[in-house]
Amino acid sequence: MDGISKLSSLSGLLKSPEGLKADKESFKKTLLGFMDQVNELQNRADRSIEKLISGEAKDLHQVMIAAEEATISFQLMVELRNKILEAYHEVMRIQV
Repeated sequence: MDGISKLSSLSGLLKSPEGLKADKESFKKTLLGFMDQVNELQNRADRSIEKLISGEAKDLHQVMIAAEEATISFQLMVELRNKILEAYHEVMRIQV
């Protein structure tokens, strides 16, 4: 009887195809949002560098901070991509 109660508690973890599709869309939306943020940081760094070159910006520290933020966020995005690909390859190696 105890095993049956454990199985019934696990049934909440099983998702319908609609639930899986919603999770897939949520994951996709999250990744696209992250990529947009990285792109915005890259654009902001480019604009601050252009302002420094043209003489509009006088604070080199702010330009360097913007450039480092863009670099670190891009490196994080690349590492996330690598981990996702690694997980995909691991799933593909699973023998059924």
